[in-house]
Amino acid sequence: MLSHLIALHNGQTVPAIGLGTWQSEPNTSEIICAVEHGLKVGYRHIDCALYYGNEKEIGDGLRISGVPREEVFITSKLWGTYHRRVEECLDLTLAKLGTTYLDLYLIHWPIPLNPNGSDPLVPMLPNGKFDLDESRDIRDTWKAMEAMVKKGKVKAIGTSNFSEMMLEKILPTAEIIPAVNQLELHLYNPQLKLLDYLKSKKIVPQAYSPLGSTGAPLLTDESATEIAKKHNLKSTSDVLLGYLLKKDIVVLPKSMSPSRIESNLTGALEAYNLLTPEDIKILDGVAAGGKQNRFVMPPWGIDIGFDNWPASAT
Repeated sequence: MLSHLIALHNGQTVPAIGLGTWQSEPNTSEIICAVEHGLKVGYRHIDCALYYGNEKEIGDGLRISGVPREEVFITSKLWGTYHRRVEECLDLTLAKLGTTYLDLYLIHWPIPLNPNGSDPLVPMLPNGKFDLDESRDIRDTWKAMEAMVKKGKVKAIGTSNFSEMMLEKILPTAEIIPAVNQLELHLYNPQLKLLDYLKSKKIVPQAYSPLGSTGAPLLTDESATEIAKKHNLKSTSDVLLGYLLKKDIVVLPKSMSPSRIESNLTGALEAYNLLTPEDIKILDGVAAGGKQNRFVMPPWGIDIGFDNWPASAT
């Protein structure tokens, strides 16, 4: 079973339900089996990142599945310490995945980090703060991303964790408009204002945490649970995913359980077909009713322009 497709402004389409791989342990067979199973039951979109450390295993799962590479939409991301070495980072990802191109390449965070710092991925200063590469202009990083499209190494490029403020830094000089913006989007962090802005720019939103982070209370939310019961859906998670799909948001639920991998796909599509405008209105009001919450808030030490970002993180 394949999920429905969402059109990108460059003429590509992206499967609206992808298999997330964040926080999946590298160097284990678990992630290989998860990717293999996901592809066999109908997923055609895999979301990766160099920072996750598991791209080799994801590539192994893709090959073992037997699904042809050209049938799978693969996304990966440029990490902060590679903002000055975009092609080098991309080549590392391509080698690990065992492919010659990506369907989509994103800037993981709009935060350049010191490439020569204390750690190759997470450089820190002696005072415990992130070692930022403050002289790197994000517009130059975007130009380097555009060069990867021109070289044919990626079909589309986009952003991740970019606020309207950060997008406005690159859009005035961009030759290629970001195809997507991948964000923390879920019932408790719907970012409705930002979604309207993205729609106006024809940038497709993606949700990397559609069910919340580990231990998040979304799966027991009363409003979502009542709507699931009303439609005889099997799980509250079906509503959480279907809610985002109704807004043309690509969802990237992560699971290592074969049964959950399959139910996330089938349940999301069932909820997408059943949820009513009244349901969406109720769900839109949940965060505003006092449950607004972010679960992913690295303390970068600079303002990246998000609403509801705690002062301690900036």
